[in-house]
Amino acid sequence: MNGAVYDSTFNIFFKLKYAKLYDAVLATPLSASDVAAGETTWALMRGALYSTTFLGVMLVLGLVESCWALLAVPACILIGFAFAAVGLAATSFMKSSQNFEFVQLTVLPMFLFSTTFYPLSVYPDALQAVVARTPLYHGIELVRALVTGVVDASILGHVLYLVVMGALGLIIGSKRLASLRLK
Repeated sequence: MNGAVYDSTFNIFFKLKYAKLYDAVLATPLSASDVAAGETTWALMRGALYSTTFLGVMLVLGLVESCWALLAVPACILIGFAFAAVGLAATSFMKSSQNFEFVQLTVLPMFLFSTTFYPLSVYPDALQAVVARTPLYHGIELVRALVTGVVDASILGHVLYLVVMGALGLIIGSKRLASLRLK
């Protein structure tokens, strides 16, 4: 999540607002959808490297309990896709670098409270309902199920949530990049 969000916000914002890279790219036959897909793919490649490295360390330390853990890398790539696409869409709305405070305001609490460190059961009921609706919760539950080998049908819901989130982010990001081209 962190790698995908920061790669798709800070880097894209600089290329969009200061380097004006997308003005040049969009003057070619490439479309805004191509740019959105390319930037998201780049974030996914970095995410794949990160997750493969983490899985390798877990293997060396003997923390992998199941063969299902091999699917954790594609699951992490899916998480990266969802967050990179939404990060791209959010960046297209940013007017200045001061808007990055909203990225931090969103990412940090999600990282701290989405069952990253504590199980959902330790939170009050009202907060449990909020946490269970955050995208990182779905990502963590998906990867946790795969690494521990406790795989059931509920992981399909987590996968669907992340796929829909990523698709919506790409659609919105592509449309916003195309509209920025016209200005």
